Amino acid sequence: MREAVSGEARQTPPGAPEPVSTDQAGITQILRTAVQEGASDLHFKASEPVLIRIKGSLLPLKVARLTPDATEKIFEVLRPRHLSQVPASEVQELDFSFALAGIGRFRVNAFRQRGSLALVIRVIPNRIPDWKELNLPAALPKLADERRGLILVTGTTGSGKSTTLAAVINQINHSRTAHVVTIEDPIEFLFLNKKSSIVQREIGVDTANFASALRSVLRQDPDVIMIGEMRDTETIDIALKAAETGHLVISTAHTTDAAKTVQRLLAVFSPSEQAMMRMRLAESLRAVVSQRLLPRLDGKGVIPAVEVMVAMRAIQECIRDEGRTQELTEHIAKGRHYGMQTFDQHLLQLLQQGLVSKDVALSAATSPADLDLQIRVGGGNEDMAIERTDYGSMTEEEFAAQRSEG
Repeated sequence: MREAVSGEARQTPPGAPEPVSTDQAGITQILRTAVQEGASDLHFKASEPVLIRIKGSLLPLKVARLTPDATEKIFEVLRPRHLSQVPASEVQELDFSFALAGIGRFRVNAFRQRGSLALVIRVIPNRIPDWKELNLPAALPKLADERRGLILVTGTTGSGKSTTLAAVINQINHSRTAHVVTIEDPIEFLFLNKKSSIVQREIGVDTANFASALRSVLRQDPDVIMIGEMRDTETIDIALKAAETGHLVISTAHTTDAAKTVQRLLAVFSPSEQAMMRMRLAESLRAVVSQRLLPRLDGKGVIPAVEVMVAMRAIQECIRDEGRTQELTEHIAKGRHYGMQTFDQHLLQLLQQGLVSKDVALSAATSPADLDLQIRVGGGNEDMAIERTDYGSMTEEEFAAQRSEG
């Protein structure tokens, strides 16, 4: 691991790690080092050295442990001008982005922990990867051809949602004429107009909040609206209205799979609104793409495991009927013809292709017992739908006993 270069002369004991320089030159050098090493994230936290995440693992730079004063100075150096009026002592959590010429763009989440500031910085690639580089299912590029409705990309923090969103917008940009408006907090990937005209608006810089931006976006003649995140009732309601009135709306949610995404969207509304929201969501939803990033077997970074739900008629009926929501995963498993797949089907495919290990696949599976059985009997993706129905009642004790026998 390369040592971070200090921008200021300091006297340190022989062999001791060099203190982190908290001036612009020192922080720039740390960020340059991270980009050169292929890092995805950097962590700045008091009582720890600077940590960088490479291929999923957090590794320390060869620098001294940070002090609370150092993390606050780093925040002061990095924060943009529009946030300069916010005293560092009052920051509890804050998002922003910035760019360094010749190095790249970065997204920052500053937050307070144990009374001191900490920062996690995400490295944003200068170039938007294409579908093949992202190892995403072949069905996904077709979603960019949709002209109306709601498409959601879901997953936990760090699962690649922003990159997938950017790939969808990039596909639209290169394939058709459209007016695309993005509403982001903060702006991550920068788009250059190709066939489409793209407007990017940042929360706190160009607009007050998501709800305010969404209320005005329909007066901006959009064809495509990209919303950074579906955060609250008002945002979800306005997004559905946009989808219902002939716009393509693309957004993200912090949910782990398609069924939980439907449940989460409906849960934010009151019981008296549930029936109507089920009807609206069933009519507007076009697809849910859920992602989990897994370490590759060859050690060359990570690869996504992806669940894809396309809103065919059977899916719409399950969304409308509260008693049938639990059937969504079964219909996804049986919908390969429509480009659908469950997480476990994709994990089995990745395992058969030698891209992930068995332990990684089982740890990421929605139903580890079912997936383990399919691995043992040599089943294919098409068998997973049948297998899930037949063996879904296996207990964890039975699963553990079966694995130990192998």
